[in-house]
Amino acid sequence: MDTKKKELVGPFKNAGREVRPKGSPEKVQVHDFIDRELGKANPYGVSDVGDNSGWVSVGISSDTAAFAVESIRRWWKASGAERYAHASELLITADCGGSNGYRTRLWKYELQQLADELGLSITVCHLPPGTSKWNKIEHRLFSFISMNWRGKPLVSHQSIIKLISATCTNKGLTVRCELDDNVYDKGRKITDQQMAALNIKCDPFHGEWNYTINPSSLATADHGADSTIARLVS
Repeated sequence: MDTKKKELVGPFKNAGREVRPKGSPEKVQVHDFIDRELGKANPYGVSDVGDNSGWVSVGISSDTAAFAVESIRRWWKASGAERYAHASELLITADCGGSNGYRTRLWKYELQQLADELGLSITVCHLPPGTSKWNKIEHRLFSFISMNWRGKPLVSHQSIIKLISATCTNKGLTVRCELDDNVYDKGRKITDQQMAALNIKCDPFHGEWNYTINPSSLATADHGADSTIARLVS
C-alpha cells in the first residue's frame, strides 16, 4: 500500500501522449495553479498480490494515517473479506515514511482500531529508508494507472475514478476505485497512554520496521480453523 502522487484536479496538463484528430488538441490551462474549488486528489492504493488486483481510494482531504487505514478498511470490506474469508492475519508492506510511516503514532493507533474491528492480527513490514523504489505497488499498480491516463486532463474527481477503474493489463490486473469524501484533520496527537495501550509485538529483526498489532481481545476473534494470511503489497 502507498499513496500515489497527488494530482491537481481540473483542466491541467497530464504527462504523456495520446492520439487525437489532427488540429484538435486537448485544451488545458497554461499554468498549474491549484483550483480552489476542485483542489487535489490523493489516490491511495492497495495492491492485492494474491489476486492481481488493486484498490484505490481517491481522497479529497489530507493524506493522513487515518485516511491510509480507512483505505485498507474499504478494500477489506469491498473484496478482501470475501476472498480471504478464513484469514486470521493480514500482512502489509509499506514505505517507511508518509502517512503510513513507521514513526507515525496515528498509523499504529488506527491499525489497532482496525485490528479490533476485523478481529485480525495485522503484521506490517516497512521497507527500509531510501528504498521506496523497491515498492512493488509502483510497478504492479501505479505505473499502469499512469499509462492508462497519460495525456488526459484530470478534470474532475469522477473522471479520475473512471480512468483508474478502467486500468487493466494483459496479465489480468483489475482495479477498483472509490471516492473517499471524508475530511481528515491534520495534527491529531496520540498520547503516551494511548500508545502504551496498543497490543503490539515487535519482531526481533528491526522491530521498529517489522511488528504485529493483535486485536485487543484475541478470544473474541473466531475466523475458522484455517490460518490463511491475506497479503498486501504497498
